[in-house]
Amino acid sequence: MELGIRISRQDCYVLRKLFVFAGMAGLSWTAAMPEPNVPKIIERSAQEITADWNQAPDYSFVEREAVSKHDSGQSVKTYQVFQIEGSPYNRLTAVDDQPLSAGQRAEEEQKLRNENQKRQQESERERARRVEKYQKERRQDRALMEGMVDALDFQFVGQETMDGRDCWVLNATPKPGYQPTKRELKVLAGMRGRLWIDKATSHWVKVQAEVFQTVSLYVFFAKVRPGTRFLLEQKPVAGNLWLPKHLSTHVNASAFGFINEDLVDDETYSNYQLTPEALSRLGSR
Repeated sequence: MELGIRISRQDCYVLRKLFVFAGMAGLSWTAAMPEPNVPKIIERSAQEITADWNQAPDYSFVEREAVSKHDSGQSVKTYQVFQIEGSPYNRLTAVDDQPLSAGQRAEEEQKLRNENQKRQQESERERARRVEKYQKERRQDRALMEGMVDALDFQFVGQETMDGRDCWVLNATPKPGYQPTKRELKVLAGMRGRLWIDKATSHWVKVQAEVFQTVSLYVFFAKVRPGTRFLLEQKPVAGNLWLPKHLSTHVNASAFGFINEDLVDDETYSNYQLTPEALSRLGSR
């Protein structure tokens, strides 16, 4: 997601990851029924998320990103995402759902060759810096997942079938008196949501979340306002591995008290494939 000067790219990244790990909004009781062990459900789902998180870099995929702004319309770009020398690379394959022209394809192929060459020729220090940046983001994912457990109360509200799978449905609200220990966790104090967890596998099938009170990211410099919403849907990819198939974020934010941002970023993910490096590693076992 790109918000220019209005809110930093890092804050957008943190916000979206918070949504992914904190997701969930109100649902009425469907019927009287024995309540499952909610802490156990959350514990098992956290274990599955960690396992998926560890395997995700072994897969390439196709990402379609549609970005809509109230003042500039919509742009749609499709990428092939894969790893090169320890960190991801996004290769553009289509614009506005139209394949690239021959000239554009040649340009993207040249960009890919240049990036391959650059990464192969970089010094150990340069490579370490690049890979560390990527790994830092992944460590943030893990920290946010752990922060979610500390920040939110989960309540069982019913059972539903979602995408053909029997699910537990949980609501999540901030714990009274929750005090975040890190700046990027502050938004959890202003979030609530709903989570569908597959009974059979403990994976997250669907997550919805919303910001219900204004949260400051940089004190008064940037604020995430009520109306910011999130939707995540996941699917099984291979064996017990689940990865995202749809991620939609509607950001309602301001910076410096007067610059406003109203943006919808809708992403779909498909065609997950083991990378050649992962296939080679599995074949050598």
